[in-house]
Amino acid sequence: MNFLKSIIVPVIKKSGKTSIWLLKLILPISLAFRLLDYSGLLVYFADFLDPVFTHLGLPGSTVIIFITSIFLPLYAPLAIITSMTLTLRELTILALMCQVAHNLPVESAIQAKTGTSFWAMFSVRIFMSIVIGFVLNLILPLNMGMPSFLQTSPEIMNSLGDVFMAWLVTSLRISILIISVVAILMITYRLLEEYNLINKLSKSIEPILKIFGLPRNTGFLWLIGNIVGLAYGGALMIDQMQDGKVSKAEASLLNYHLAVSHSILEDNLLFVALGVSIWWILVTRLIAAWIVVWLRRLFLDLKGKLYNQSTIKTSEA
Repeated sequence: MNFLKSIIVPVIKKSGKTSIWLLKLILPISLAFRLLDYSGLLVYFADFLDPVFTHLGLPGSTVIIFITSIFLPLYAPLAIITSMTLTLRELTILALMCQVAHNLPVESAIQAKTGTSFWAMFSVRIFMSIVIGFVLNLILPLNMGMPSFLQTSPEIMNSLGDVFMAWLVTSLRISILIISVVAILMITYRLLEEYNLINKLSKSIEPILKIFGLPRNTGFLWLIGNIVGLAYGGALMIDQMQDGKVSKAEASLLNYHLAVSHSILEDNLLFVALGVSIWWILVTRLIAAWIVVWLRRLFLDLKGKLYNQSTIKTSEA
């Protein structure tokens, strides 16, 4: 009973408020997309950008999802995705692109507060999302079937009544999904925090950090960033920098990793629920983050060597 009162009940209340806030954001967006599709404007955008997205293995109509992803949290493009007919291959590519490049103004600003350039984070995430889409288009099987959660045939919209009915059905499904995922995540994090498991886990992942090219001091923040995302991770990073536990250089390297791979629990659960393979989205992001960090370290090493050489020449002169 004590466990129920101290953990489960507060978390359920908090997750309920969070879910309502998210639904207020995404359901109007989902309806707006449906109306845009019904008006025929979406076809215009799709035809205009189709040649570009063809190289990513995506129909031109998905550009609105990617643009929405850039400026809003991941739940917003997810709402639009559930209103479209996509193959599992297309959904997999789109899922990775949206996971890497979503909510950029907010999340890049959070990372900027920890000492990493806003535009560096913004640019890295846009660039890597396109690279990932291009590579996946080359290596994914051509026939992966249809997603388990999405509609498998185009809906016929003869009137605005049909549009609103389709939106209501989709909204019910996405609402159940969001409420379930948010509640599970908050309970999981609260249990980890209650039993001090996060600190213990951070020590056990030091070998993993070494592989990713990350400093040992960033273990706790790496866990937080991957479990609950950049907002919580950024706030805690600021605190640890002020306490001298993490240096600005260490935080910057971690930011490059988290820019590509963060909130892997929540992000992945959302798309796994739609039928995307956990291995494609998880492994791809981790490999991309590994590449980004080691390229960043190589750049810093070369920059340091060039600076030392110029300093030596200046002193000799």
